[in-house]
Amino acid sequence: MTVTFTDDDEGKSVVDAGETTLGHVTEVGSETVSVEPDPELDESLLSDLGWEGAAGEEYTVHEDAVDTKTEGTIYLQGKL
Repeated sequence: MTVTFTDDDEGKSVVDAGETTLGHVTEVGSETVSVEPDPELDESLLSDLGWEGAAGEEYTVHEDAVDTKTEGTIYLQGKL
C-alpha cells in the first residue's frame, strides 16, 4: 500500500520500524517530505540513511519508503 503525503504531515516525527526517531517533517511535497534530522543521531546512522553531510541540512523521504503513518508519526520501512 502506498502512503500519500498531505499538508497534515508537516511537523510529524519520522521513525524507523525500531522506533528510532530520525527527524521531523518540515515541508510536504506531492510525493515527498523534507525531513530535518534529529540532532541526537550519530554520524553512522546518518550515513546508513544516506543523510550524511552538512549539519542542519534537510533530506527528502519518498512515499515508497514509508510503511505507514499515524496522527503524529511517519514510520519508514525497516529498522536501521
